[in-house]
Order: sequence, then C-alpha cells, then structure tokens
Amino acid sequence: MEIKRLEAHQQFQEERFTKKVLFQADGSIIFTLNFMPGQQLPVHRHPGSQVYVLVVQGGGTMIVDGVETEVRQGDCVRCGGEESFAFANTGQEPATLYVNLNKIPDERFALEV
Repeated sequence: MEIKRLEAHQQFQEERFTKKVLFQADGSIIFTLNFMPGQQLPVHRHPGSQVYVLVVQGGGTMIVDGVETEVRQGDCVRCGGEESFAFANTGQEPATLYVNLNKIPDERFALEV
C-alpha cells in the first residue's frame, strides 16, 4: 500500500498550470492539474484511454468536443480518449483537478510540468 497527501500535490504557479503525479503503475496514471484563475489546459486527446476527472477545489469551464460545461468542486467527469478535452479556470480562486488516465497513451502524458 502507498499513501500520499493530496494537498502535497496542489502546487500552483503564477506563470502556468502545474501537473503533479501521485501514482503511476501498470499503464495507468493519477495526477493533479492545478490552475490559478485565468490559466487553462489546451485542447488535447488521450487516445486509447478513458479519462476520469474529479474537481477537488474551485471550478471552471471544461470543454469536451467543443461543448463548454461549467464544473465546480465535487463534480466528477468521464471522457473517452478520442474526445477532445480542455479546461479553463474561469473562477476567482485556484482550481485543482484530480485526474485518472486508465491507460497512458505515451510517456509525454506521464511528465510533470
């Protein structure tokens, strides 16, 4: 068993959003995405994966296949890997997403930023 504190992976930067890996094993990965107000994740896909997102803190706009949906703390979202995905912190406070990719498409998706 391995235990990590979520708050240790809620690290914010003024310059850009951050990605902090909690766990990676057997082709899957769990990480946080942390956004200051106004920061956004560009549109991208996760081919061959399912993406599960929990809004841990704050909220914003999730864009899936061009459709914008407001999300807030406590919302859970599932996206297919072929769907285009983006997020923007449109709120006034920091936002954290807890993300689970059930299959890493390639090693670029496992890098911290």
